[in-house]
Amino acid sequence: MPDITWEAPFCGEGNNCFRLGTDTDGNAYIAVNGEEGRYLIDSVDALRTLITDIKAGKADHLL
Repeated sequence: MPDITWEAPFCGEGNNCFRLGTDTDGNAYIAVNGEEGRYLIDSVDALRTLITDIKAGKADHLL
């Protein structure tokens, strides 16, 4: 597993918490809070937009 530095969780209503992380190569990661060993990799901007949209209710069907 790469050396990932995780940010504080972004939490919606209930238990919907996600974390963004980055590694030393500048790759971005997203994981459900508490399951950082299972993650998706994309750009920081794409993952931040995903979280923002979920929190805004635009993609709540994904949860």
